[in-house]
Amino acid sequence: MASYEALYGRRCWTPLCWLEPGEDLTLGPEVVQQTTKKVKLIQERMRTAQSRQKSYQDKRRKDLEFEVGDHVFLVVTPWNGVGRALKSRKLTPHFIGRFQILTRYIHDPSPVVELDDVQVKENLTYETLPLRIEDRRTKHLRGKEIPLVKVI
Repeated sequence: MASYEALYGRRCWTPLCWLEPGEDLTLGPEVVQQTTKKVKLIQERMRTAQSRQKSYQDKRRKDLEFEVGDHVFLVVTPWNGVGRALKSRKLTPHFIGRFQILTRYIHDPSPVVELDDVQVKENLTYETLPLRIEDRRTKHLRGKEIPLVKVI
């Protein structure tokens, strides 16, 4: 707060506690009650604004139905989609394809994929055991030899 006062020459006013310049702030039950009321008012206004924005978006949303023969684009994100290796993600595509729908999907719960039993450590890493060494070679960089091993 002192840096704010030094920069602007006045106290910082927050929506929680409005003070006139020169007023002393004494923490008492009145200030706590006023602050609690204002926090509840802010939360209620945020909920109202969120509800209003949701209703605007829901009016524009429509369920999409595709037929066999339609063409569609797939939405991809820069993190797990095409172009992930690019350093600057500004130019990575957000949509890929123009794929034609060949068959209609019928929901079938039977092809459930069984996951491997993976033990995740506290630092969110896991250990995998190598099956075999596929290939070995040496890479020469600036007079250095770097051994490379391809492990399956």
